[in-house]
This record gives sequence, C-alpha cells and structure tokens, in this order.
Amino acid sequence: MAKHKHNKKKQTNSKILTYVAWTLALVALVLSSLLAGYYIGFSDGKTKAKKIVNKEKTNKKALLKKLDKPKASVSNRLKSVLKKDTKQYISASHEIDGYALAHVPKMAERKKVITTHKARLAIIIDDVGTKSQVKAIKSLGLPLTMSFLPPSKARPNSAKLAKLEDLYMVHLPMEAQNWSAEEPNTLRIHDRQNIISARIKEIKKLFPKVKYINNHTGSKFTSNEIAMNRLIFALNANNIFFVDSRTTAQTKAPKVLKNFGLKYVSRDVFLDHHMDKKYVLKQIKQAIKIAKSHGTAIAIGHPHKNTLQALYESKELLKDVELVYINRL
Repeated sequence: MAKHKHNKKKQTNSKILTYVAWTLALVALVLSSLLAGYYIGFSDGKTKAKKIVNKEKTNKKALLKKLDKPKASVSNRLKSVLKKDTKQYISASHEIDGYALAHVPKMAERKKVITTHKARLAIIIDDVGTKSQVKAIKSLGLPLTMSFLPPSKARPNSAKLAKLEDLYMVHLPMEAQNWSAEEPNTLRIHDRQNIISARIKEIKKLFPKVKYINNHTGSKFTSNEIAMNRLIFALNANNIFFVDSRTTAQTKAPKVLKNFGLKYVSRDVFLDHHMDKKYVLKQIKQAIKIAKSHGTAIAIGHPHKNTLQALYESKELLKDVELVYINRL
C-alpha cells in the first residue's frame, strides 16, 4: 500500500514538472517572438526613419529650388507685363519736371524722430491700370499701395480693377512743365473751380473707396498756388487726402495744405527715376535709411520689370522697417 502511494506521488511530481517545462517552453517561445518582433520592428522602424529623413531632405531641396525659382518666374512675368502693357514706358523721369531736370526734387524737410517702434515705410506703385500689372505687383507678397490711373482708352478697366482692392490710391494726371504725352482729362492750371470739382466728383464716382490721391506728373500744376487751392478745396469736399508726389521742388502743396489746416504728406524717394535695377536697389536702401531717420518714409515706384524685381530681391532688407500701406502713415 505504501508503495502504491509512493508511485502515485511520483506520477504527480512528474506531471507538475511536465507542466512547468511546457510553461517555460511557452514563455521562452513568447519571449523569442517578442524579441524577434522587436528587432524586426526596430529594423523596419530604422528603414522607415531613414526613408522619412531622405524624404525630408528631398523636400528641402525641392523647397530651396522653389524659393530660387520665383526670381525667374517673377522676372519672366514682369517681362511679359512690360512688353504687353508698357511699350512706351521709357522711365519714371516723365514724372519729374520733364526730361531736362538734372536732379530729382529733394524730399520735404523733416525733423529727425526717435521712435520706440520699428520705422514705417510705405511704397506706392504709380501708373497701375491693367490686370497683369496688378497680378505682377501682388505676386511679390508685399504690402505695396497701388495708385491707379483713371480709365482711358489705353486702360479702360483701371477703375474696375481698383474696386477689387481693399485699399488703393488714384494717380491723378496734372499739368507738367514739359510733357507732351498727357493723359486724357489732365488737370491744368487754368481750369476753374467748377471744372476741378467736377473732375474730383467723377473720380469719386469711378473709385468709390478712394481716400488718397497723388499727382501723376504735375510739376506745373503743383507749383501753382491758385490751382492747388482749387484742387485741395475739391478733395477736401470729398474727404480725399492729397499725397504730393513732389515732382517739383517748387511745389505749393505744403503752403496750401497748411492754410487748409491739413497735414502735408509727400514722397521722400523715387525708386526708379532711372530704370537700371542697381539704381532701384540703391534707392530702396535710401528709402529704408530715411524711414529709420524720420520714423516714416514714402517711396514711389512704377510697375516695370526692374522695379518689381528689385523689390522682390529686397525682401530681407525691407524687414529692417515695417512695410505698410499708405493709410498706416
């Protein structure tokens, strides 16, 4: 009987050992699977990570290429605009006292201002009148104030294009000392008050949101005190501010505006009196310098290839100031 019990106990122990062995084998199998999965996963993860890094490098290269390309694409687009819309556009010198003037009229005298905030620079692009010009200007991604010429046979849709913008100016043609290629309905020094007032009312009807007007040419008109009195009277009646393009050093705008109790605002720098890109780049630097010295500055350019290309290439440089629309000055 004792022997039978001993055998039974032996069998039980044997079974326990078998169970333990199978359990350990199963645990070993699970651990092996997990370990194999880890290494396989790690290997796959490593491969995937490598692929992601390579993809990022490829994307970075593509982005750098993309950043380089706009120079060419903007340039080509502007070249196209220049051929299409500005065949007779010789230079911006037509704005200033005719071709005989040796030097651009200097900026109005201003005191140096020390400000705690970043200096502000407004850049006005004059002579805007076509869809392709608007597209080219906006493609730069800069807050540039477009000043539209009134509608004419050469640019019938200028007012319609302006209406699509939140803020714009009107570039109003005024009599020059020496300029044969006048725009239609150019204001002249002998125009009576009723004629000038009627013209401004017409402009307001064409450009309902207009708040700012600057002169296109106008070296003769702005240097005539009587003519300027009539103009400012008409503009004031329509709640429009005058920005002097300062096409002549003899401008009477400061005196007239003071008499009306209004602030005098004028152009400080012409960016493209000469159309050479190097010259434009130099003028952009000058505009930034003036803005830093006086707290604010206004530069005027035109929608031709070299000016817009120079502005595009000066994006980093322009970060030294706050580039703003004209209403921020």
